Amino acid sequence: MHTITRRTLMRDSGLAVSALTLIPAGLGMVSGEDRPERFFHAFAFRWKPDVSETQKDKAAREIAALQGQIPGLLETHVGTNISPRGKGYGFGGIMLFKDKASLDAYPDHPAHQTLLSWLVPLIDAIELDLRA
Repeated sequence: MHTITRRTLMRDSGLAVSALTLIPAGLGMVSGEDRPERFFHAFAFRWKPDVSETQKDKAAREIAALQGQIPGLLETHVGTNISPRGKGYGFGGIMLFKDKASLDAYPDHPAHQTLLSWLVPLIDAIELDLRA
């Protein structure tokens, strides 16, 4: 008896090839030189005990507002951490930059420095910059 799986169904019907043609350029699993380098900045915060919901909301708004102010910042996603494995990091985000030069310039940009001036005393942060 032949068992039908999703894989064999897609293969035999040609859906696997069709599905791959629907994936936009730059997404999905592409290897080597077919994929452009992408540069990400990821961060997570542990809020200090006295931080209010108003301050947390302000942080989320102002971080999201950096897009449009920071040259080369293409995407910004921020929000409350929903993972049970967060080790106290209750808020985080990820940013996509156009290139390494844009990522490298981000920390010193005046809009970012203005944000940090009031935000740093409210958080314990971890940051990662990734080439992926």
